[in-house]
Amino acid sequence: MKKKSFDTSQMVTLAMLSAILLVMSFTPLGYLNIGPLAISLNMIPVGIAAITLGPKGGMFLGGMFGITSFLQCIGVGGTSAMGVILFEISPVLAFIQRFVPRLLAGLLSGYIFIWVRKLTNTTVANFVTGFCAALLNTALFMLALVLLFGSTEYIQHLIGGRNVIVFICAFVGINAVVEMFAATAVVGLVGRVLSKFVSFGR
Repeated sequence: MKKKSFDTSQMVTLAMLSAILLVMSFTPLGYLNIGPLAISLNMIPVGIAAITLGPKGGMFLGGMFGITSFLQCIGVGGTSAMGVILFEISPVLAFIQRFVPRLLAGLLSGYIFIWVRKLTNTTVANFVTGFCAALLNTALFMLALVLLFGSTEYIQHLIGGRNVIVFICAFVGINAVVEMFAATAVVGLVGRVLSKFVSFGR
């Protein structure tokens, strides 16, 4: 009976976070478009899923984020200027570049929470996971962009002859800083509240 109640709690949490992610993805709440990139707050529910539902929950929400991000390449739920161009170059590679990094970011965030909590405590693990969720999203997204589209004329024009690392840092700029600050604060604080009601890291 206890196991059934725990499973129900997990399912309700997953459903709520999925709904929040979808609302953020298909409204201005989740994105602030600035140039070719956007400040995305969608890793916040992914990070919360990672700490409340573990790696599988983080991976599920991360995958949802990846799918909604890809849909923006075709104008569903908003439009990504970069995504439209990448989709025109290769729809398959555009899907991989949008989906896989978010899936992995959610999965790895779940493991990070487990590892950090073993070394410190739940509160610290919450904030660290929020930070890492946003960091991994940006790092994996840009890595996939360079690996899959780095040789295209579009990306070569953006790089402009600079070192790839310099290009990535300059390209994400303030966007990544805002995302990491927001995710660290919100995931950490929400996680602290939820720790009173949800069994973490299962």
